[in-house]
Amino acid sequence: MLQESVIVIGGGIAGLTAAALLAHEGVSVTILEAHYQPGGCAGTFKRGQYVFDVGATQVAGLEPGGSHDRLFKHLGISSPGAEILDPACLVDLADGYAPINLWHDPSRWEVERQHHFAGSELFWSLCSLLHKGNWAFASRDPVLPIRSFWDFNQFLKALRPLNAYTGLLSKLSVADLLKITGSYQNQRLRRFLDLQLKLYSQEIADRTAALYGATVLQIAHAPLGLWHLEGSMQKLSEHLTSALLRDGARLLVGHRVVGLSTSRSEKEWDIHVIGPKRRSMQFHASDVVFSLPPQCLINFLAPNSWMNKKYISQLKKLPQPSSAIVFYGAINRIDLPEDCPTHLQLAAKDPGPMFISVSREGDGRAPSGQATLIASVFIETGDWCFLEQDNYQKEKQILLDKIAHQLENWFGFEPINWLHKELATPRSFAKWTGRPNGIVGGLGQHPSLFGPFGLSSRTPLRGLWLCGDSIYPGEGTAGVSQSALMACRQLMAARGQDIHIANN
Repeated sequence: MLQESVIVIGGGIAGLTAAALLAHEGVSVTILEAHYQPGGCAGTFKRGQYVFDVGATQVAGLEPGGSHDRLFKHLGISSPGAEILDPACLVDLADGYAPINLWHDPSRWEVERQHHFAGSELFWSLCSLLHKGNWAFASRDPVLPIRSFWDFNQFLKALRPLNAYTGLLSKLSVADLLKITGSYQNQRLRRFLDLQLKLYSQEIADRTAALYGATVLQIAHAPLGLWHLEGSMQKLSEHLTSALLRDGARLLVGHRVVGLSTSRSEKEWDIHVIGPKRRSMQFHASDVVFSLPPQCLINFLAPNSWMNKKYISQLKKLPQPSSAIVFYGAINRIDLPEDCPTHLQLAAKDPGPMFISVSREGDGRAPSGQATLIASVFIETGDWCFLEQDNYQKEKQILLDKIAHQLENWFGFEPINWLHKELATPRSFAKWTGRPNGIVGGLGQHPSLFGPFGLSSRTPLRGLWLCGDSIYPGEGTAGVSQSALMACRQLMAARGQDIHIANN
């Protein structure tokens, strides 16, 4: 048995951030990652001369005062090289009208949206007001949902006068904001919002919390922004890994956690692990930071107490997140349009709306004169993980052909031009990330699950803390980093200490 102070389970961005923060405070910490490399859904893989981002292809929070910027400065490391995306995305509603550019310059974006969504400025003004209140609140690192007096105290410290008014809308949806501002009947605006919100919140406008939606709809525009990393998304993991190793943490890849149980009068945790060469191992720690999807705990926790059974029952009632089909392709850059966007949302009917990322010349993802194309489609988890092999391969080929055909039509090249193409399914993601049924996101940001009404990082089990894309403030690398900071602050507060991240 290996004795540790804290075990972090999962080496995605949330887990790496948690380990780096705790190690920086002098805590003895070990991070256990089942895969051969860290990064999780923000990792990469290679196919010959091509580097593909597994899932995430954009990064938020690198601007001055952004969540990643603050964390990197606190850890004393540089930010990875990145370029601001302008436009952040080109949104094609496939309705015969020109696509919509999400410009970084707010003035330019205002002109763009007035052109495409005439009469909707009251809606956008309300979103901007809500975002200002959200940003002032979130940048002071509140703890949500509240589960202790300490949590409540952090919440009060973060509150600002504007939050007293914006908080009144906490149970509303983005669609409710459309109704309030008289824009609900604008079908083109609603279609645009459904595409954008599904990407960030796993929900459409009718089911996305108003406060969450108001902020993610501003994320592409200054003073915020979306960034394209040089090299690959793996650079984010590499910078965090360098910080945690520098400060004495251990990163053990190829170590799959298979069980958690409490011992010694429930004051410490036993972590059961399958290591390299199928070796059975056991770690012992006073605290566990769990960065995997909370649904994984259903199979990890031994139901050896009334509290475990009650908590497992709560986890079983969580809504099922989405899965995704992801197409990975490569093509000569000359076969792409001259003004080819880096990121594109396409409202395709079959197999469904797609988010497409195209590598930039010289960004390390493809040889000179070539480009990688990644296209993802949200789907229900279905039975992908349980199909017989022949049926699985047949369904996989059908979807690969459909996505390739949509890309060929939009970009205007022939099927023979592909240099590489392959498809990842929920089964692929289940194998790569260990996520149940291959889910790719966290809990949908429905009003009943957002912020004060969501799943807490402070579990009812002593010494067990959650972080990741199902924990406030939600998805994306910036969101999961913030959830890791919140969990680590709670953990250190339980030890009589605090982690203070300076605000720019």
